[in-house]
Amino acid sequence: MTIYEETKMLMNKYNIHPNKRLGQNFLTDEKTLETIVEDVQSDDTIIEIGPGLGTLTAILAEKASEVIAIELDPKMVEILQDRFKLYSNVEIINKDVLKININDLAENAKVVANLPYYITTPIITNLLKTNIEEITILIQKEVAERICAEPGTELAGAITYYTNYYADCEIIADVPKEYFIPHPEVESAVVKMKKIDIPRVEVKSEEFLFELIRANFSKRRKTLLNSLANVIPKEKLTKALDELQINPSVRGETLTLEEFAKITNLCYNRRWDLLEKDRIKKGGTIWIKFLYHQRYMLPKN
Repeated sequence: MTIYEETKMLMNKYNIHPNKRLGQNFLTDEKTLETIVEDVQSDDTIIEIGPGLGTLTAILAEKASEVIAIELDPKMVEILQDRFKLYSNVEIINKDVLKININDLAENAKVVANLPYYITTPIITNLLKTNIEEITILIQKEVAERICAEPGTELAGAITYYTNYYADCEIIADVPKEYFIPHPEVESAVVKMKKIDIPRVEVKSEEFLFELIRANFSKRRKTLLNSLANVIPKEKLTKALDELQINPSVRGETLTLEEFAKITNLCYNRRWDLLEKDRIKKGGTIWIKFLYHQRYMLPKN
């Protein structure tokens, strides 16, 4: 029986109608499945997110030491529990992956998954902050290209800088929409991400770095000076950019991760100056300083 035939059989057996709201598209191409699991070793613990009918789960269970499958849809959980009730190395968890502490599931694990497209970005950003060292995921191709783009290039987005900060990323396979039941509206790709030992740049505040990047890409058609004006007062930012020899009229999307790091470090060092803007907007020196300490985890003196 082919994967396609098996998927059709399971859908008929359990009267399954894919839930579009949950991004359920079942992969049926055997070659793509082989690509996704090709680096799985016999002693690996695998965390799978959104297993659906369990097609990928079954392959992982044959290759890995343990599979921890996290599924939100109660109907799919029933199918998975029925299908894998005789497997001693498969654990099914019926929870929202964004509400789980991944580090509590296993000390050393890899993530292998066909991710729900509608929550791809928050899942990736959460995973990169855990102890997971290797991630292989099937996601929307446009998002895959952004993740694997070089910061400062046309394809780059805010997620590009985030993933580049933490990991090496590459697209290892393109996946046509015809390989799914039902066919999604977009093309897909398999991405492999490997965490690097230390972040790619050194910054005094990761949170401040990513706030600057998010602010820039929320207004990516504006100049760097204007896109960051809501985070750093223009007068202060102009002086900082001049000191760093960065043209304030360029679009922030052309900056490298290293350049954003330089802006972060210079402006973070002068963080007390930035409080003046918040004091005017919100009033109350003690209250503003408290908020700023909480937000950026700064020393209180």
